[in-house]
Amino acid sequence: MVSADSRPADAAGILRLGGDLPVNRLGFGAMQLTGPGVWGEPSDPQEAVRVLRRAVDLGVNFIDTADSYGPFVSEQLIRKALHPYPDGLVIATKSGLSRSGPDGWKPLGRPEYLRQQAELSLRHLGVERIDLYQLHRVDPQVPLADQVGELARLREEGKIRHIGLSEVSVEQLEQARRIAPVVSVQNHYNLANRSAEGVVQYAERENLAFIPWFPIATGRLARPGGPLDGMAKEHGVSPSQLALAWLLRASPAMVPIPGTSKVAHVEENTAAALVTLTDAEFGALSRAV
Repeated sequence: MVSADSRPADAAGILRLGGDLPVNRLGFGAMQLTGPGVWGEPSDPQEAVRVLRRAVDLGVNFIDTADSYGPFVSEQLIRKALHPYPDGLVIATKSGLSRSGPDGWKPLGRPEYLRQQAELSLRHLGVERIDLYQLHRVDPQVPLADQVGELARLREEGKIRHIGLSEVSVEQLEQARRIAPVVSVQNHYNLANRSAEGVVQYAERENLAFIPWFPIATGRLARPGGPLDGMAKEHGVSPSQLALAWLLRASPAMVPIPGTSKVAHVEENTAAALVTLTDAEFGALSRAV
């Protein structure tokens, strides 16, 4: 059931990134705050600012962005909306993808590029140290040791606090951890796509955060008579809230980051932390999809 709560994200429980950064397990993904194709300014910049401020009001204290969102538009909006940042707010960003235009993405992991982008993110976010800096994609043209090694040097210099990876296998994760401490992994994962299940299990076993991107992906699942429809009605919630509740129940390592460009949607998504699934309901959903 769902109850009224002024800070619903608090109900998601706490995970400590790297053992020292406590965050509520329902965060916010800032990719959708940009223009079409994740390119340029949003059509309503003031609404984007309101979304970010409302998310924090609702108890969200983990915001995930990337230099490539805009590019840099998302980071600059975060600074505009929230700087000086409230105590306890953890901002994660990423580098390793270059942009050629709307919907254009290409891995670029040369060490000098990763360093340049880290320096720019520091400036755009208005911080002296980035809480969590993630390799957005592994560049197949550059040895992984060179890519993670540059992040390790940035960490040693005090420019980033913790290192994370995105879209990697267990093998790549293990290789990276032999080079530098890694505290999180961000892969595509949701109720309908569990191809990264092995990485989820590894993260849970090794006390890493697993940050599922595209966490809702209800689509056909929410159609009338579909797997989410009946149970959502029973709980008096939306299919999206049910999908997020399933993720939170799936693993204590899970930190979903649903994103939106609308205040109403951030309120709806954050309220998912108040949805409680029984073991039977969690199992039924897992089997139905």
